[in-house]
Amino acid sequence: MGGFEWDRGNQEKNELKYNVTNKECEEVFFDEQKKILKDPLHSGKEQRYILLGKTKTHRHLFIVVTVRKLYMRIISARDLNKKEYPLYEKET
Repeated sequence: MGGFEWDRGNQEKNELKYNVTNKECEEVFFDEQKKILKDPLHSGKEQRYILLGKTKTHRHLFIVVTVRKLYMRIISARDLNKKEYPLYEKET
């Protein structure tokens, strides 16, 4: 994997809308307990995934991501809601 690719138009969207920084999004990928789920409902033109995980400060996030070439592109990020916590805590 080549790292993260940030769309200039979307680069600050998550921070403005949900107060989630790009740094926090990246931290979730290093959560050893993260969950990655396919997102078939939103995978029209490209395969999308849902990433459930937590940051270094233990903030639990719901992130929608796609892979473009060798880069991860964050589409959206927000806090987990009450219904999503069990998905993160579920043993795989």
